Amino acid sequence: MSRHLIDDVAVGWDELGTDLLDGAPPALVNALTGGAHWPGRTLDHLVTLDGSPPVRMSVTDATADEQDMQWGYVLHKEGVEVISLLHEDIGPIVSWSTDPRTAFNDHPAAWSCLDAPPAIRAPRESRPQSTPAVAPAQVSPSRPAARR
Repeated sequence: MSRHLIDDVAVGWDELGTDLLDGAPPALVNALTGGAHWPGRTLDHLVTLDGSPPVRMSVTDATADEQDMQWGYVLHKEGVEVISLLHEDIGPIVSWSTDPRTAFNDHPAAWSCLDAPPAIRAPRESRPQSTPAVAPAQVSPSRPAARR
């Protein structure tokens, strides 16, 4: 996940696509995307005022307000820390084993560092949390053009 989201991108993301789900079980991908597929888009079209190559933004407590940042995400070994930058300096960690179909409360005040992540609804299927079946290996097909 960190390689896809951070290491393999030069500056940042314009939009995350379904390529983030490559290797996930097909039923899960279908449940999350409704069967739609689109590639992620990186911020490759940026132009700086002086013509120098763009660089990644450094987000600090001092620059978060200037950059109109509302949310921060920190990848940890045990999960992703979700920080409401409008209300907190740290946030709860959502475990990597959390079913991605779980709906969460998206109100920033709900993401207190003292509380568990604010899940509001469990996924429709009530299967036990177990390791999902591994999808069969596929030769890297070219991704279809984005349709939306």
